[in-house]
Amino acid sequence: MRLLIQIIITAVVCFMFQKLFPWWSMAIGAFLVGFVFSNTGAKSFLAGFVAVALLWFGLSLYIDANTQSILTEKVSQLFPVNLFVLTTLIGGLVGGFASMTGSLLKP
Repeated sequence: MRLLIQIIITAVVCFMFQKLFPWWSMAIGAFLVGFVFSNTGAKSFLAGFVAVALLWFGLSLYIDANTQSILTEKVSQLFPVNLFVLTTLIGGLVGGFASMTGSLLKP
């Protein structure tokens, strides 16, 4: 239950940070939530990874739907990888490592 609450709070905090600041600010939000919850390193990594991966996947789908897939088609011609999977993986790793770092810094 504590893990689910951490995932939800991380997603909300990271969403608010991304609306106000640059993309990398979500790492600060995941770090802060990981520091406050202070779970084990693995649980904090999982919470940060899932929260930010789902957030970035949802935001990329939203942006793709609003732009009629113009950018997605052009980038897909350059890189033969699924852009949504790549975006989700990068965001999840940044969020997971930030959250894990926050949890491991607490004594």
